[in-house]
Amino acid sequence: MPNARTANAVRLEFASDSLVQSNLSGAAFTGDWLWVAGDEACGLDRLRRLEPLGRETLRYGQARDFPLADLLDLPGTPDEEADLEGMAVADGFLWVVGSHGLKRKNAKPDRDHADNAKRLAKLALDGNRRLLACLPIEPDANGEPCLVRQAHDGRRALRLKGDAQTNLLTRALADDPHFGPYMAIPGKDNGFDIEGLAVDGRRLLLGLRGPVLRGWSALLEIAVEARSDHLRLAPLDDSGTLIRKHFLQLDGLGVRDLHFSGDDLYILAGPTMVLNGDIRVFKWPGARPLLAANREPVRFEAALTESVPLPHGRGTNRAEAICNLPPALSGGKAKWLVLYDAPGEDRREGEHTVFGDLLRHD
Repeated sequence: MPNARTANAVRLEFASDSLVQSNLSGAAFTGDWLWVAGDEACGLDRLRRLEPLGRETLRYGQARDFPLADLLDLPGTPDEEADLEGMAVADGFLWVVGSHGLKRKNAKPDRDHADNAKRLAKLALDGNRRLLACLPIEPDANGEPCLVRQAHDGRRALRLKGDAQTNLLTRALADDPHFGPYMAIPGKDNGFDIEGLAVDGRRLLLGLRGPVLRGWSALLEIAVEARSDHLRLAPLDDSGTLIRKHFLQLDGLGVRDLHFSGDDLYILAGPTMVLNGDIRVFKWPGARPLLAANREPVRFEAALTESVPLPHGRGTNRAEAICNLPPALSGGKAKWLVLYDAPGEDRREGEHTVFGDLLRHD
């Protein structure tokens, strides 16, 4: 588990017109390149490793945007946010997942009581939020990794079949006894909200920030396959199971991110609702082989180990993304990069530079 944290050890420099700026919600490495997602954009940014400027350990900049509309036929309009929350690199693809959740308008201090009451009753679903997609990574003429709609070897960018209202996953969950009732509740109200993604072959783990049910958090296990111009859900076993549910004891916290490290699964966890509360990393030892061998449609797992809490501020510095550093960057010691949503003044420099942390783990 993490036994040391180096604060502000990673410097990220964005441009004034970058799609992603400060509300970082996903991260993944390919060599010297860092991919980042934000929950207020409909695209991703790729950052190049640069020489450090000051006391930071790692520095990334020269951001390049990759709008999702250039890579996929989106269910919504190109300017509607995708609320990307999870990211993983596997087998030459960058996988991304949106929150899939509804959102509720918030009260504003400059509105009267009646107007704020109307706002608080209004729910919305951006057309691109229910997005699960794989994007081919291919080097360009300069050897720099790029996201492409179709690679020269035939790999294609694909998304789970669906439209601006539903997709195959939400339809499969509509009548689920655990999650069906929460599909109509906004994510920030303990409603359905995907925030973590881990990939193991054709099997995907989706970590739910909400709902948390009587203190039990959940992972959804699915398998996908390419069929025609979309991804579709594939049976996980001979009995035709499309979704397995794994309930985890995370002390009432919801999943914020997932990451495999060897056979172990690490889970970044935080409050499911809009609260200034604990943010911690949990370890599920031996999760990868256990999940591969499991045939139970529903499992409960309480034997998780816990790290020291991560820092958080009041409305700021919420850890939202975690991923392993490549061995070439970690100095032979296992380390994670941790990035934050709503970075505070202590994690900013100017308008377009933010800082993340490094965590040492065993």
